[in-house]
Order: sequence, then structure tokens, then C-alpha cells
Amino acid sequence: MQILEQVLTANKDFVGNLSDEFIYHYAVTDKLPKRQLAIFTCMDTRLVDFLEPAMGIKHGEAKVIKNAGNSVTGPFEATIRSLIVGIFELGVKEVIVIGHLDCGVSHTTSKKLTEKMLKRGISPDAIKMVEKELEDWLDDFHQPIDNVEKVVIKIRSNPLIPKDVPIHGLMFNPHTGELKVVVDGYKSAVAND
Repeated sequence: MQILEQVLTANKDFVGNLSDEFIYHYAVTDKLPKRQLAIFTCMDTRLVDFLEPAMGIKHGEAKVIKNAGNSVTGPFEATIRSLIVGIFELGVKEVIVIGHLDCGVSHTTSKKLTEKMLKRGISPDAIKMVEKELEDWLDDFHQPIDNVEKVVIKIRSNPLIPKDVPIHGLMFNPHTGELKVVVDGYKSAVAND
């Protein structure tokens, strides 16, 4: 059975056996995050169904944004756009950037990734178009803690993010669930008069 077929089969079973909890609780969940929180983290599979419970976050309480290595590469890239919508349209009042130990992105380089892309048939011209961005992203990411600090600075200094929104930075241990503070965003948020 192919992956898509597995997903659709699981979905059919899920919908056919939908519990009262989903019908009466999840169906009425608001699109606005109850805790007025946005979490920006990595797409690592070890975080699924582990990070949010480790933070005490339940369904409907936070907006969760994920990408490879919880990285921000530009002033108006997808993460920043998502945070802007979260803040201005959905009531987000705080942002937590969460890196994790043993991040896969920290073990690669733009050269390694480019070689793999070429082997899979990606055109050298296509790679040339994003070569600088690949280098800026992957060749500068070797320490997840440093990355969290840099991402917090990028978000905090972005002119599209209000200064009164605290931007916190945490590290997550994907083996134990422990969180450690890297950046306390309350110390750099400015009250909006």
C-alpha cells in the first residue's frame, strides 16, 4: 500500500469512528489561539505529539509554525508572513522560537544538499538560482542553540513585528521533553504606549 493510500484509509476509519470528544470539543475550537501564542519550531518528526504536551499546550491554544531547522532566511519569508498574520489577524501576543538538540539541519551543508539534489535530477540552473540562500541557511547552521538566538534576533529586529511582542527562544530535548530558556523575550519587548 502506498503512503497516500495508507493516509486515506486511516482517514476513512477515523471519520467513521469519530469520537464525541472530536465532535463536541475539536469541532468548536476557535481559529484564534486561546493562549495568544505562536510557536515556531522545527519539522523534526520527534516533536510531533511530544513538543506541545511537554509545553502544556492543548488543541486550539497556539499557532504552530514549522520548517527545517526553525530557520528564518529573509525579512518577508513564510515564517515572518505567518507571524504577521498571527499577530495582526489572530491575536498572537507572544512568540516562542524552539530549537531542539540533535537537529538534522545542523549536520548538513549547502554543498552536501546540492550534491543530493543534482543526483536526483535537479537542474544546476535551478540550484544556481538559490545557491546564495542555501549557503546562508545551511552553512551558518551548525549549533541549534546559536540558531535559536539568531532567529530570535531576526524576528525581534524585523520592522514588521511589533516591539511589544515578546520573542522567546527555547531549546527542546527530543529524548526527554525538557525545555531550557535560551532567550527571555520579556527582557527585550518594549511596551506599546
